[in-house]
Amino acid sequence: MGASSSSFAIFGSDMPALKVRLGDIPESCIALVLTHLDPPEICNLARLNRAFRGASSADFIWETKLPPNYRYIAEKLFDESVDSLGKKDLYARLCRPNPFDGGTKEIWLEKSTGGVCLSISSKALAITGIDDRRYWNRIPTKESRFKKVAYLKQIWWLEVVGELEFQFPVGTYSLFFRLQLGKSTKRLGRRVCNPEHIHGWDVKPVQFQLTTSDGQHAMSRCFLDNPGYWVHYHSGDFVVQRPGESTKIKFSLRQIDCTHTKGGLCLDSVLVCPSGLG
Repeated sequence: MGASSSSFAIFGSDMPALKVRLGDIPESCIALVLTHLDPPEICNLARLNRAFRGASSADFIWETKLPPNYRYIAEKLFDESVDSLGKKDLYARLCRPNPFDGGTKEIWLEKSTGGVCLSISSKALAITGIDDRRYWNRIPTKESRFKKVAYLKQIWWLEVVGELEFQFPVGTYSLFFRLQLGKSTKRLGRRVCNPEHIHGWDVKPVQFQLTTSDGQHAMSRCFLDNPGYWVHYHSGDFVVQRPGESTKIKFSLRQIDCTHTKGGLCLDSVLVCPSGLG
């Protein structure tokens, strides 16, 4: 048998061979294959032809990609009923940053894995001395998803505390503070760092702490460095083991050694995301 023989030829040498094309595969078969792929791969294959495009919209495919708590998330974000939305459209909407709690928090899904990520603005944090202009200012910037950051000019006692109660899917999560030493400005069209108030961060480390309502505890210490760059400082990890239950987390940033002042710090937000993404 020659290598060029078609396995789809109809019996009989006088009958022409039939060639099966991608468009001839039933949508139901295509959809079953797509369930085993990641969302970006599904979207890429949807561009092949009409059959793949139709199969890629099947609800049962995207139901498996959505996090188990997607109804809980959607109810916090959207006015319309979850059942009125197609699962593919719902996944796409959840992958975009969605503000809630008066715009002080945002939630989104990581596109490839469907992992739940949250960001908490500095406005939602309890910051010592934040209302005193001698110590802190709120400054606008395009480098924050919340459009403003808290800028510390100088202080003796630095303490930032936040709380979050949320129904996370089962898994391990990491919490980070997004900080920058110095103010970013534009000069002749280029981004530059203004180091005017940066001092005191090389004397004693900053302490980051995390506790959960079910007794988990994590703590880390480090010196703040890399002026002019946004850095995600890892506070710790926590594990969610019970599906469908809310987890309350409390987190903090402290540098309360009053033997010296510290300043020149931009505080943007707190990030919570699956540990594999961190």
